[in-house]
Amino acid sequence: MRAVIIAGGSGTRLRPLTYNTPKPMVPLFGKPFLLYQIELLRKHGITEIIINLHYLSDAIKNVLGDGSKYGVKLFYSYESEPLGTAGAVKNAEEFFNDEPMLVFNGDVLTDIDLTAVIETHKRTQAKATLTLIKVQDPTQFGLVFLDGEKRITRFHEKPTAEEAAMFKVDTVNAGIYVLDPDVFQYVPKNEPHMFERGLFPHLLNIDARMSGHVSGAYWIDIGNPGKYMEAHVDVLRGRVKVDMPATELAPNLWVAEGTHIDDSAEIRGPAFIGSGSKIRKKAMINEYAVLESNVIVDDRAMVAHAIVGADTLVGEDAQLQRCIVGRGSQIGPHCRLTGEVVLADESIIGKGSRLGA
Repeated sequence: MRAVIIAGGSGTRLRPLTYNTPKPMVPLFGKPFLLYQIELLRKHGITEIIINLHYLSDAIKNVLGDGSKYGVKLFYSYESEPLGTAGAVKNAEEFFNDEPMLVFNGDVLTDIDLTAVIETHKRTQAKATLTLIKVQDPTQFGLVFLDGEKRITRFHEKPTAEEAAMFKVDTVNAGIYVLDPDVFQYVPKNEPHMFERGLFPHLLNIDARMSGHVSGAYWIDIGNPGKYMEAHVDVLRGRVKVDMPATELAPNLWVAEGTHIDDSAEIRGPAFIGSGSKIRKKAMINEYAVLESNVIVDDRAMVAHAIVGADTLVGEDAQLQRCIVGRGSQIGPHCRLTGEVVLADESIIGKGSRLGA
């Protein structure tokens, strides 16, 4: 079986972090996000992966190459113009074979049992099998209705709170599908086309078998800064299993190679300190701090519940709380960054500045 990862989106909701970096390559604990999906696919025996590209495509291909470094074989499909979710996969048709394929949205962090999803597809002899999750607030998602045999009977995109309460349905589309390749005969070539509003409703209309695989596994869409931060916190809490690029020195305290932590510094997990980082005298790294590689936290500075991009300097006596700092930034001495501030790459914040609440 081959997989397709839809990775061509421009990531506008995650700006400013995606001005220089495509969304599937934003770092999660210093490692490109797409690698977590590749590792999950490989864990379930899927080693031939097609990656759909559009926005900043070279930034993906130049890092991942042919995939051999990561134990997989990668193929690349390019969109000259955005084609929507189904159109993007249709665009990769030259790489299809006769087997069902697994389709993965490029902004989903999960540890879903993909083998079980594939088995559901085969057992029910479906043309399309959608992975579904249960959510408390379905208003930002597409509701999926199932009958007693797990056959999909209806879709309802982004219901109001009143509609969700009336329907009493909490299963939503997780953006992970197993599809028979012949369903793409219903997707026009070189035209924008969506799974959610195009192909899947059409398959229902022609009475093609569509199955739902309901999973209780961890799942999050990292599409905006709040969710991006939440994903880091959830990993540090152990809510989702991923391969961390560091050693766990204490429960939920991850430290990569080549770091230097002064004896007078205070480190309190859950936290992550990336390779080559330096924590200087009396600095404090508190709960849910994430420092990517080569970050310097100067004397008496404090970082808590914040993500600090690679090659960033946090000046002496600075305080970072509940914020995200892009790569290569300079945070001056005595600065205060709080209240969900998000800084672009290479930001320079002058001495004593205060940003946020």
